[in-house]
Amino acid sequence: MVVTLSEGEVSGSILSQDTIERATTVVALLAAAKLSLVTAESCSGGLVCALLSSAEGAGNSLEGGFVVYTKDQKEAALGVPCELLQKIGSVEPEIARYMVKGALERSLADIALVLTGVIGPTEDEDGNPVGRVIFGCGIRGEQVELEECRFEPVEPDEMRNLVVSYALGMLERKIKHTGEVGG
Repeated sequence: MVVTLSEGEVSGSILSQDTIERATTVVALLAAAKLSLVTAESCSGGLVCALLSSAEGAGNSLEGGFVVYTKDQKEAALGVPCELLQKIGSVEPEIARYMVKGALERSLADIALVLTGVIGPTEDEDGNPVGRVIFGCGIRGEQVELEECRFEPVEPDEMRNLVVSYALGMLERKIKHTGEVGG
């Protein structure tokens, strides 16, 4: 079966044009640095990976992604210790570090980008407020970089755009820094 949608039936992107353009830049940087990427996403639901996959040349650098929305899935897919998730919750730097480690161990990628946080519209089961997001980025064999952001609460679609844009910015900085160090 083939489904054809007219222009009026296609909904607009929740991502800004700047965020979409940033993804294209990141894919080009990955290719220039000869790095492959895997993502592990919680609160963004795979949106970073989906966006990167739409950029020209993504097939040369994007290995894929893990969508690990629940604690159980973080444990099953990435090996994040269940006991730790139960003890501290899933929106913590230590969890993001395990997510980077698990994504790299379970893929062929050189670099992993991860994010775990609360998009909203309400706090999570552990009491983390809307807008708290932990980002992690690591290259195989190197130390993981972690950043915690506390975005002002906005509508969930706007929050997704902020989170995806910030994640791409972190990845862009990491790739550029790697190029400076390595070359």
